[in-house]
Amino acid sequence: MTHRMDVIEAHARRLPPVDGRWTVGPHASGDLLAGLRAGKAAGVAAHPLDNVRGNIELLIEQDPDKLFGMTGMPGRFGFDEILDLVEAEAGLPIDRHARAGQVHIAAEPILAACQALGDRLAAAAAGGERVLVATGHPNGLDVLYRELARLLHHRGAELLHPAEGATVQEPGRPPWRIRYLGDVGLVTDDAAPKHTHAGDAMRRMLQDERPDLVLADHGFAGAAIEAGVETVSVADVNDPALIVAKAQGRTRVVVVMDDNVNAGDYWPCFQAAASRFPAR
Repeated sequence: MTHRMDVIEAHARRLPPVDGRWTVGPHASGDLLAGLRAGKAAGVAAHPLDNVRGNIELLIEQDPDKLFGMTGMPGRFGFDEILDLVEAEAGLPIDRHARAGQVHIAAEPILAACQALGDRLAAAAAGGERVLVATGHPNGLDVLYRELARLLHHRGAELLHPAEGATVQEPGRPPWRIRYLGDVGLVTDDAAPKHTHAGDAMRRMLQDERPDLVLADHGFAGAAIEAGVETVSVADVNDPALIVAKAQGRTRVVVVMDDNVNAGDYWPCFQAAASRFPAR
């Protein structure tokens, strides 16, 4: 009888191998900035200006796909103010007279945000906090999260796996299942991990466990913020909800960068965060 490879096992085999760039060690900031640019987490964003503007409009119109599981969006912020927030997080100007064209992301704000992320994760590890890690963007962010979760575990944090195997039903979609790649939660259709903006899976996770800290993106992060759980997250320039949540004071650390480059190219983000952990 032929063995059918488990979906998580098959996904893990497709991910790029972790090479020496992911070994914790000192790195000059210039090298990390160059790595962010070379890997395209910084530079010309994959999502052009018309997409960024359109998603801001959809957020204002309360499109569920852009709310990331949060209410109170966008609150007092109008279109121009949200574009200002995106521009400030990206670190480079956005042409207010253009309706199409490129959006650029500076490397320096990514590095600073990853260092702030590392500060919070290091505190969680030192305090033995209970941490939940999850992604709605498998194939992009899961190697970064997996290695950060591994570092957290080795330094004293407790990594949670709530609702593993539970089924969630997003509106208009077939049932999906919550699974874990190492310590990283995601949803699958039992054939492959799925990209999702919805908060349903995180809401289901929080029914089983209430962590001290969540590291996530998309609806996994938004639903945790909505539930009042401290959350650190990653957002792309065309996903303004988490950026607005930060401006509302509902979350403090949001790393704004291209969230779907080659998974192996987020090594500078890992090293920037790891540098904030005490040396051993």
